[in-house]
Amino acid sequence: MSGQSEQADRGLCGEKAAEETVNRFVYQDDEELDKGFDWVQVKRLSKYMKPYARQLVPIMIVMMCVGGITKLLNPLLIAYAIDHALKEKDGTTLLYCVLGMLGLYIIQWAANAYRIRFTNMIGQRIIYDLRHDLFSHIQQLSFRFFDKRPAGSILVRITNYVNSLQDLLTNGAVNLMIDCVQLVGIIVILLIYNVKLGAAIIVTVPIMFLISTKLRVRIRRSWQVVSTKTSRINAHLNECIQGIKVTQAYTQEKPNMAYFELMNKDNHKAWTRASNLNQSFNPIIEVTGAIGYCILFWFGAHLIQAGEITIGVLVAFATYIGHFWEPINRLGQMYSQMLIAMASSERIFEFIDEQPNVAERPAAKDLPPIRGDIDFKGVEFEYEPGRHALKGIDLQVKAGQSIALVGHTGSGKSTIINLLCRFYDVTSGSIKIDRTDIRDVTIQSLRSQVGIVLQDTFIFSGTIRDNIRFGRLDATDEEVEAAAKAVRAHEFITSLPQGYDTEVQERGNVLSMGQRQLLSFARALLADPRVLILDEATASIDTETELKIQEALKTLLAGRTSFIIAHRLSTIRHADHILVLDHGRVMEEGDHDALMKHQGIYHGLIQAQYRLLQEAG
Repeated sequence: MSGQSEQADRGLCGEKAAEETVNRFVYQDDEELDKGFDWVQVKRLSKYMKPYARQLVPIMIVMMCVGGITKLLNPLLIAYAIDHALKEKDGTTLLYCVLGMLGLYIIQWAANAYRIRFTNMIGQRIIYDLRHDLFSHIQQLSFRFFDKRPAGSILVRITNYVNSLQDLLTNGAVNLMIDCVQLVGIIVILLIYNVKLGAAIIVTVPIMFLISTKLRVRIRRSWQVVSTKTSRINAHLNECIQGIKVTQAYTQEKPNMAYFELMNKDNHKAWTRASNLNQSFNPIIEVTGAIGYCILFWFGAHLIQAGEITIGVLVAFATYIGHFWEPINRLGQMYSQMLIAMASSERIFEFIDEQPNVAERPAAKDLPPIRGDIDFKGVEFEYEPGRHALKGIDLQVKAGQSIALVGHTGSGKSTIINLLCRFYDVTSGSIKIDRTDIRDVTIQSLRSQVGIVLQDTFIFSGTIRDNIRFGRLDATDEEVEAAAKAVRAHEFITSLPQGYDTEVQERGNVLSMGQRQLLSFARALLADPRVLILDEATASIDTETELKIQEALKTLLAGRTSFIIAHRLSTIRHADHILVLDHGRVMEEGDHDALMKHQGIYHGLIQAQYRLLQEAG
């Protein structure tokens, strides 16, 4: 019982901690979103419509005129039919009026159908351009950007937030113009027919706008909160899916579900609040419309008795009022739609405005084919101000040499290769390849000549052949198979049901860790880089597989400058130069034999490895 009680206490504490975390996020979001409607966002979105203006504007004007005129003429025909055809019992005139109204409805329907189809097509092109720009920009951002944001948060901005702009950028903008023109047209006709009755009805409009002004501010903020909470849920879901093995291994399903449930409830409350506020526009319109109708029939009846208007005019007024409140209602919905779109566009443009920390200089030029001489001179680096990852690294590497980096976790091994690939830029000092500072060349020309094999090899969805060809997309099937044979991957590939055409899913879970790493070796060999980086690339390979790839490594490393991060003696003992790092500093350097004779840190690491192997044996 005590064990169950302790577990329950832990679960309760976990739920309380989760609730405090969610509440803290909510508070921070409210602080961030407390700002006015930003018309700059509207202006930026309109730039995506500008390339299609020549196509959109003429159609919009024509359809606006056709649709608006036909809609405004119908009540006039109704008034004429009542005051003349019915009053004089003229069946022929009545038939013409009915046929005229039918013709106007058909023209109006055709114009609207064509407009909707055309604007949807243009709107989808705009969405395509926006999503293309967003994804293209994100691909150019530096590692610091991805270090600070979960993948789900990035994903939701490319998908959900862009999709939320779809209605606004398809029919929304055109409908806004049509409704505004229609409103002006109705007001003009009402005042022409009878100034007194028209003014009496229109006076209700300012009342409606005064009542709804404060409501709009609340609606704006509520939809911004919803967009933030939706983003957070997507980020959490992505994290949970990626880490499902860890969650199940530590039996944390219930605490994890409790945390998600709090986020889900919080999102539901925010959405319900925003939806309720949004729907409050309709009652305001309906009440205002009802007041308008009451004024119409009360004051209209008085004017009929006074002989100032006819019954047909009164009916026409009633029809125009119906048409009048309809666009106002749509404008209210349009405003809410714009608020949702603005909340989404703020998030989208936050990413587009993000500048890469590692940027090319204006005068950057392509790095010519390199030999592989590399020079680290006084290199220092900080992930955050005051947090040194590297301190005063000096290293000269000759073309074709292999450099092994060893040291405890956090000693700076991975930081060195991150700087060499320009995933980050040095805080001070310089890194040169063939006497050229890597900050003076284009990033693409640098990374195209540097290959990297990671411990956690990423396998993309597709065939094994496609995954190997990722190293060089224009490689032939023969070149792909030759690379696989060179790294001893051909044997296991051909044993699969479809061989090189075997489909693998994201992260290649159908393959063993050793098989995935062999594929990464083949991918790197096919790319044929002049500088090769092995970042713990053999850490998860069993002894039998390791024996197979030792010969493959000789082929892979031959004639290339290489940096090897590894703890296995078999991987590093033949390196030309070994650097022993500790807290960002080079503590020892030399070849294997010299460092063993020195009996320093490196000697201790090797002896510890021998003891572990003996204990395991």
